[in-house]
Amino acid sequence: MKNNFLNIFFLIFATSLFAQTSDSLKVKKEERVIVVNDSILPKEEYNPLAPAKAAFYSAVVPGLGQVYNKKYWKIPIIYAGMAAGIYFYKQQDDDYDRFRNAYKRRLAGYDDDEFQGISDDRLINAQKSAQKNKSISIIVTVAFYLLNVVDANVDAHLRQYEVSEDLSLQPNFDYNQFNAKPQYGMSLTYRFK
Repeated sequence: MKNNFLNIFFLIFATSLFAQTSDSLKVKKEERVIVVNDSILPKEEYNPLAPAKAAFYSAVVPGLGQVYNKKYWKIPIIYAGMAAGIYFYKQQDDDYDRFRNAYKRRLAGYDDDEFQGISDDRLINAQKSAQKNKSISIIVTVAFYLLNVVDANVDAHLRQYEVSEDLSLQPNFDYNQFNAKPQYGMSLTYRFK
């Protein structure tokens, strides 16, 4: 028994000797490399006046607030909306003038206008409709202008907002044991730092 114990001890000791190998990767002092600073972009400092500045820029020149926020793709949308409102205003204004001039000529006793066969009541209704459409076109143009200012302000606010991984939204499926039907829901989890 003493002999077996001695054999086991030498076997364990010899095995541990074979497991020890010398390290072949050694760092020489000449080969040391200095690591450059981390490549992660530094966090932008919070500027409380950035939203007001972006809104002011957009109020002065539509789209300039979007340039300030570096959201260049929104500029054509703003100008297309405002241009559409102006275009339809001009078109409805020309139609209103045509209907108005034809109606005035009919009141003066002339029957040679471009709206032959259309009654005077229809010309009055066409004038009212063109006037209403002109007003809607002005409202659309002003709405795009105001949307431009509000979008620049909100976008400047959200650009400085810290988005964290601590907020998660997960679907929740549960089995109701009383009526044997599944229940669906959403759970919102927020962890405070």
